[in-house]
Amino acid sequence: MAFISPTILALRRDPRLLKLPPYLSALCIFIGVVWLCLLPLNEYSRHTYISENALLPGQVHTYFGGSEQNVFNAYKYEIQALVGKDQKAIYEKLSDIFESANLRPARQKYEYHAAGTTYSGENVYAILHAPRGDATEAIVLVAAWTNMDGDLNQSGVALALALARYFKRWSLWSKDIIILITGDSRAGPQAWVDAYHDEHTSFFVAPLPLKSGALQGVVVIDNALDHRFESLHIVYDGINGQLPNLDLFNTAVSIASGQLGIGVSLQRMWKHNDSYQERLQTMLRGMVSQGLGYSSGPHSSFIPYHVDAITLQAVGDGWQDEMAMGRCVESIFRSLNNLLEHFHQSFFFYLLMQADRFVSIGTYLPSAMLVAVNFTIMAIALWIRSGRPPAPKVASTMPEKEKTEMEIVQKDGMTAITPKENLTILERQLFLPVALVVSLHFLGVIPLYVFINSSRNTLPSCFLLFTFLNLILPTVLATSIRRHTPLTPQHHLLLQSISLLVLGMFLATLATLNFSLSLFIGLLSTPLTFTGNPFSSSVDAKDVFPSNARKYISTLVLQLLSPPVVVWAVCYIWGADLGETLAEAAFGWKVNGLWTQVVVWCVWWPAWMIGGVLVN
Repeated sequence: MAFISPTILALRRDPRLLKLPPYLSALCIFIGVVWLCLLPLNEYSRHTYISENALLPGQVHTYFGGSEQNVFNAYKYEIQALVGKDQKAIYEKLSDIFESANLRPARQKYEYHAAGTTYSGENVYAILHAPRGDATEAIVLVAAWTNMDGDLNQSGVALALALARYFKRWSLWSKDIIILITGDSRAGPQAWVDAYHDEHTSFFVAPLPLKSGALQGVVVIDNALDHRFESLHIVYDGINGQLPNLDLFNTAVSIASGQLGIGVSLQRMWKHNDSYQERLQTMLRGMVSQGLGYSSGPHSSFIPYHVDAITLQAVGDGWQDEMAMGRCVESIFRSLNNLLEHFHQSFFFYLLMQADRFVSIGTYLPSAMLVAVNFTIMAIALWIRSGRPPAPKVASTMPEKEKTEMEIVQKDGMTAITPKENLTILERQLFLPVALVVSLHFLGVIPLYVFINSSRNTLPSCFLLFTFLNLILPTVLATSIRRHTPLTPQHHLLLQSISLLVLGMFLATLATLNFSLSLFIGLLSTPLTFTGNPFSSSVDAKDVFPSNARKYISTLVLQLLSPPVVVWAVCYIWGADLGETLAEAAFGWKVNGLWTQVVVWCVWWPAWMIGGVLVN
């Protein structure tokens, strides 16, 4: 048997060690936040670059323009003439335009139901078969009839139709080109890409009569302006925080700003002077969008299928015309046409802070991991603390029977009694803490179900009622538990330990999938680490259960950072309508497969509930 130094054994049993974990947890949180704030600096971020050599962005001469301006104007006039007509007339006219360009059109109907609202429409598309290809790969050009703001995408649709006619004249294509006009910017693209990959529900979404090969890339045109534009706003956020390959974004930026001299912006940062504040603001805006996980444009529906996609949105009032935007799309398609295999060289996990500056996952991931690991540190400390016996008692106050099982220690003229070595680890009563943690995590399905299946009109009142119930629910639950099974100090420690362990495990796993959501939930949950009396190493009831003053302060902090209150605060700060926000979440769940609300109600809210029970 290996020899263990008595000094190490004494250090292991030193109760002062259990006072260290709260400070380590606080240090992890502090370092994680500071780490995030350092990312915009030049020392921690990098210039963007093209990893896939075959793309050759901006290396070809673009010819879109001249007489194509007249074609575009004619298509735009026909689209304006369709305003106010029924959907059948619109889709038939679009089909006629495709046929006039010697392209075979196809149509697809769809209908979704979410939050008491029906989302129905029809997609019209045509496939330009590659003269030099074998129909095994395809590139998609998308223009939604209405954009994300609900405005008619008149110039975008007209430009897509003009490009379809223009592309038909060229024989250089090695990949099929699919021109897709969707009924809207959210349900339409999702219905089409689901049906393309045979993942649709046939009762709501019709199958596609025409298909091509594997989709290699998607470019969406969004130009609802009736005048010249100033710059291109590139939207790249996908559903559930997924992102397209960075090479596609870099290709668009290189062509727009380098080859064509068009300004590029992202995350609605219209003016960017490359200062630290603007870099940080751009990065945080991207993190908020990624954390929410909602669809930011028609391109978002393609990314979950590992199809890299971006949206080019014309913004501002400048001197760039639609022909410049068309040349940008032409050059991007020429680069995508060069691809020998699917995008894989560059990053899929990154944070952009400017059009030409980013940080990769290896640089930013420690920030969220440090926040997540603070819960694990406290969970381990509470677990060790739960197995320790109570503090030594004075010998004169103990019965003789108990003294025979204890070790008598003389110190400073006082006789104290401590447990013998074989009794220093108490048996942990795990059933109640484990059952309570598991039950509350399953209980999160109730608000998840209610807010997903309620109608748009009843969602605000349902959420208001839930917010008020949430104020008293921890107290009611704590009272009910104590009435049937009184919580011992060990129960209290084990309950907090297991809850923090589960929370830390979930957040650490989530950080590799959706860094921003993991970081935000972790920061909002940090008070859970310090509920109770974390700075004490004693397991006596007076040291485990919080004092009245600490109980009131902890309750106030937890209530202010509860999931419902945070949702109210976010809607107030952004000026968003609560009903619309909840309806968007319900739509995202039923149509796009959004799982942000699963993390909120089945991970964050149960952990918050357990924290509320512990301070009552």
